[in-house]
Amino acid sequence: MWLTNARVFDATGAEARDGRAILVEDGLIAAEDRAGAVPDNVPDNVDVIDLAGRTVLPGLIDAHAHVFATPPTPEDGAEPLWPGLTAHFVATGLRKALRMGFTTLRDVGSYGDEVVTARQAMRYGAFSGPRVLTCGKIVSATAPGGRFFDGMYREADGPDEVRKAVREQVRRGADFVKVMSTGARSVELEDPHPAQLTGPEIAALVDEAHRLGYRVAAHAEGLAGTELAIRLGADTIEHGMYLNQRPDLLDKMAATGQVLVPTLSCYYGVASGQWTAPLVRLAQHNLAEASRTLLAARAAGVPIALGHDWQPFSDAAVELTRLVEHGMTTHEALLAATATGAHALGLADRLGTIQPGKIADLVIVDGDPLTDPMVLRDQDRIWLVLQGGDPVAGAVFDNSAAIAANARTATVSRSVTHMSALSNAGMPRRGTTDTSG
Repeated sequence: MWLTNARVFDATGAEARDGRAILVEDGLIAAEDRAGAVPDNVPDNVDVIDLAGRTVLPGLIDAHAHVFATPPTPEDGAEPLWPGLTAHFVATGLRKALRMGFTTLRDVGSYGDEVVTARQAMRYGAFSGPRVLTCGKIVSATAPGGRFFDGMYREADGPDEVRKAVREQVRRGADFVKVMSTGARSVELEDPHPAQLTGPEIAALVDEAHRLGYRVAAHAEGLAGTELAIRLGADTIEHGMYLNQRPDLLDKMAATGQVLVPTLSCYYGVASGQWTAPLVRLAQHNLAEASRTLLAARAAGVPIALGHDWQPFSDAAVELTRLVEHGMTTHEALLAATATGAHALGLADRLGTIQPGKIADLVIVDGDPLTDPMVLRDQDRIWLVLQGGDPVAGAVFDNSAAIAANARTATVSRSVTHMSALSNAGMPRRGTTDTSG
């Protein structure tokens, strides 16, 4: 497939370029060049789509998602909810996230087996959604948060039990390990300032995860636990709102390439939601601290990745606009949602940029997010989403027979199914396609 006449933001650090062409072959980006590089004698079995100046970005990445859904509450006297209903709402959220251009999510904590079940369902073609990396259960000390987030935590005390908890997550099919190095600002009974796990416990967790080839994400609020997580080698620091008070720790993160995931949206959510008055006040304070940390981390050269950390998880583009509101350029915020997100997930060799050899996760936008990032929050402006080279979502699919073809099966080639769907949506299957107007 050739995508021609495109404005390309490749997320390598270069400025966006107009009049470009991208060749997608076998699910990978084979070339990115001037539009004039498209040969005149394109074989009949290769699609050529004229994007009419639309912007092409790498597939968006949410590095801090909680992939769960709250089912409705029936009215008094209504039929009780059936077990398993929540899974359908999770699937709906995943479809919506993909529709908004998020081709990869890192799930940093959900309830029970909802995420691993959804991930397996997508693998076997039940529905289309983002590529999901999950931590399994969050490893935590015995603490009030484990009672509040029942089913999300695996409480462990002592280095040996912590190592066992890591192994249990690997057994569950986790892609990385999440640790509570501090308590959470969303639990009134929990003080997030002291370290929740001891140094030997965090050291054991990081060592065991890395020994087995897994990355570590550290929930880090208070500076005591945040410092332990940084110094003991956690790969990503989630939240880290007080780091503006410790420039030495930011310098260390910059030197080692540890990624900060600021999660600004969660502070907005708690500050404006139905939370206890002390938690609302704390969230307002933490938002100011997080804003200062974002600027300090940016100045120190710390890699910064986009992480939404709020519900609905499918609305992660709001975090991108908040990064801009709090001091990042749109170029930097888009890097946070693409290249640095891939770095945070340990997938920078496969995702996050538009370069030959990378997986062809692409988002084609009607507009220019570099001048107006709000276009990424407008479903109608997300024109087409490619995942592994396959068209899977976008405005071109909406209100057409293509929606039915979006369900993938094991017996029908995805690319054939989706390109046929695009044809049904008014896009010729062969030759040059003019999509202007």
